[in-house]
This record gives sequence, structure tokens and C-alpha cells, in this order.
Amino acid sequence: MDHVRLGIVGVGTMGSFHARYLLDGAVKRAELVALADIDPKTMEPYTDVRRFSTSAEMIRSGLVDAVIVATPHYSHTTIGIDALQSGLHLLVEKPISVHKADCQRLIAAHSNKKQVFAAMFNQRTDPRFKTIKKMIDDGELGEIWRVNWLITDWFRSEAYYASGSWRATWKGEGGGVLLNQCPHNLDLLQWMTGLPVAVRGFCSLGKYHQIEVEDEVTAYLEYANGATGVFVTSTGEAPGTNRLEIAGDRGKLLVEGDAVVFVRNDVPMREFSKTSAERFAKPGTTVTQLPVQGRGGQHQEITQNFVDAILDGTPLIAPAEEGIRSVELATAMLYSSFMGVSTKLPLDAKAYETFLAGLIRDSKLEKQAVAQTGPVDMTKSFGS
Repeated sequence: MDHVRLGIVGVGTMGSFHARYLLDGAVKRAELVALADIDPKTMEPYTDVRRFSTSAEMIRSGLVDAVIVATPHYSHTTIGIDALQSGLHLLVEKPISVHKADCQRLIAAHSNKKQVFAAMFNQRTDPRFKTIKKMIDDGELGEIWRVNWLITDWFRSEAYYASGSWRATWKGEGGGVLLNQCPHNLDLLQWMTGLPVAVRGFCSLGKYHQIEVEDEVTAYLEYANGATGVFVTSTGEAPGTNRLEIAGDRGKLLVEGDAVVFVRNDVPMREFSKTSAERFAKPGTTVTQLPVQGRGGQHQEITQNFVDAILDGTPLIAPAEEGIRSVELATAMLYSSFMGVSTKLPLDAKAYETFLAGLIRDSKLEKQAVAQTGPVDMTKSFGS
């Protein structure tokens, strides 16, 4: 095989974004040959590819080697399992599933490791976060003691939530900002600093919008080594802030806007604390702005990496199996908030699945989608 025949399932806002850059030739050795959507109108602009009314038809057509799943969240699991069990390579949008039990089902379907199974965690391509991960992995911060991420620039209007009847509902999306916008940030957080062992979440439901799910979250994190963290996010704050700070024994990293600043302790904190004879002294520091530029290849880079993994065996930037971690973090925050107690990780997958089913059963929200007029500029949605 010298190229990959790709199909996209779900040609809504995200699926059409993928279709455009694939048709523009942005991904080498890949050809978009098929689309599938239950709404035929979404596929009308794409006259040069085969169009299917169901994912099952496309998966079994023999026309595609791999599929990108960009449907509403719950069907990531069912369509993904069907694709994997049918022998296709799979790239699934975030989150890979709505809750941990479904993640486990999807991951279990990946029994043939010759099939490439990737997740669209495009922010792993960002030079800022790649640099931070390498520094932490290389021990340049020493042991991590604290992480704070204030990410309130995920602002969304009422028009955004009205754009789909599935959006911002327990039945259609399984959550709000944590399950839609913040899978990226939660993935980066665990990718760089690891998973906490306990979470205490405080989630506000419909604080800023006419929705039934969370649009503001503050969470406290506890790590196995005694480190702590605070994660704050919202879709109801403008202009909002995106500021990440990671503090360790050897200094701290600060990310805000395009800048990554490393404040290095001349002497590690613990060593200085034990050896200094002065009461009010602090270690000297060296401040460096790290040379990172741009945001990386983002979605196109993840898709190119997916194609390269299929054709050349290139290691994946974002193996889909790792997607369970951001889902676990998000749902632990929700579960903790509803229960009013700290939630231990690993999360009890069955207990949360049962709890979520209760939220769906008891939902009284009746929501109708408002049709979008004109093209959607997806570049405004990706955060900073």
C-alpha cells in the first residue's frame, strides 16, 4: 500500500474541517474517498467522494483503509468498535468516549495491534507543551510539587450550544466544558505531569448558558508524591485567561500566550532549605524565555502521523489508548462535584456509568437545534 484511503464519519463542524484540509492535499499519501452522515445535506458540497447514509455502509464498502470518526461523542464508541472489528485503522476525535467504561470497551476492540488506533489530541503537537513535557521527563524541574492551570478562554456563545440538539446535554454529549473543550487540556495535563490520585471537583451547571451540563469548573488535584494542583475552566468568561504554571524543586515553568518562561533555582529548593543559615533567604534564580514558536501542525499533523503510522510504522503522537486518561479526569471531576466528596482514581467505571445513566433518565431538557447559516470558522474554536 502506497497511500491510505480515508473515510470520515460525521460531516458536521469538525468532520467538514478534516474534509477540507484532506481535499486540499495537506496530508501526504492520503486520499479522502468517502463520507458518511445521517444527514445527506452535510455531504452535498463534496461531490467528488462517495457518500454513505450510515457508517456501517462505508465501513463495509471496501473503499476505505481507515476512518476518522467525528460524530457526537457517544457514537465514538460504537462506530469505533465497528471500524476496528471490521479491520480498519481508526482515528477518533476527542474524547475517545464519554465515560471510562465505554473507553474500556473501545480499547478492548483494538485486539489486532497491526491496526493503527489514534486519537485527535492535536495540541500535543504544540511546541510549548512538547518542550515542557521533555523538560519534565528530563528532570529539569526536579520533583513536581504544584500545577495550576487557569483556562477560561474557552468562551462559547448561546449560538454555539444551539447549533446541535445533542450539544451540552447528558444524553447527547455526556457533559459540557470538561467533555467538549477540555479533553485537550486534561490530556496535556496528564501527558506532562501524570494522573492525580484524587480529585475534588466543583462544577456549575448552566451558570452562564441555557444548558443542563457544566460550563464552569474548579477542581483540586492530589498526586501520589504529595503534589497538588488546581484546574479552572469555563465557557462563560470573556476575555478569559489561559495560564499554566508548573512548580518543581528546581524551579517553575510559566506558559501564557506565546511565551514559555523557565525560572530556574540556582540551588534546588529542598537543598537550599536544608543548607541555608539565613531565615528569610530564597534561592537565586535564572529567568529564561524558551525559544518556542507557533502552535505546531495541530490536526493536520496528527492526521499525517496517523497515515505515516499505517504506511511506515511511525510511532503515534497520540495513541488512542491514552485517551482514557483525560476522560477519567473529566468524569472524576463531575462525579466528585455531584457526590460532594473527593473522588479517588482509578475511577469506578461501572459506578459512574450507572450515575450518568441516571442523569440521562432524569433530564427534563428539550432542545432543538438552530440551523447554521454560512461556513463555520473552526480556527476560532481551538483556544490559545
